[in-house]
Amino acid sequence: MSARTKARKLALDILFAAELREEQPTAVLAARGRPNQDELSEYPHAVRLIEGVQEHRERIDELIATYATGWTLERMPVVDRNILRMGAYELLWVEDVPDGVAVSEAVGLATELSTDESPRFVNGLLSRLQQLKPSLSL
Repeated sequence: MSARTKARKLALDILFAAELREEQPTAVLAARGRPNQDELSEYPHAVRLIEGVQEHRERIDELIATYATGWTLERMPVVDRNILRMGAYELLWVEDVPDGVAVSEAVGLATELSTDESPRFVNGLLSRLQQLKPSLSL
């Protein structure tokens, strides 16, 4: 497993925990960093994802809600919602990650951690954002 794949899993853990605790992801990250500073320094991409999702969350959620056919943001499983947030952030704001990699990694997380239907849903929504990327105002 690549370092960035591990970083994505770590970032998803933090984003998921933050949502369940109703805390800012960076606060959960800071609390986790106290006993696990080595883990965080080993995966700077995780920190970048967490901070980026937090910074752009309002726009990311707006995009997900707009293009998630048949699903409201609130109705999505928490893990799927956070996989989508992270995938959308990587796809739309992280220039050194190819679009296909961002989508593929998000689908991989959904395959491993969510329902049987989730990978197809994540792929469809992120692929739609990828198609619309040139015309989206960020």
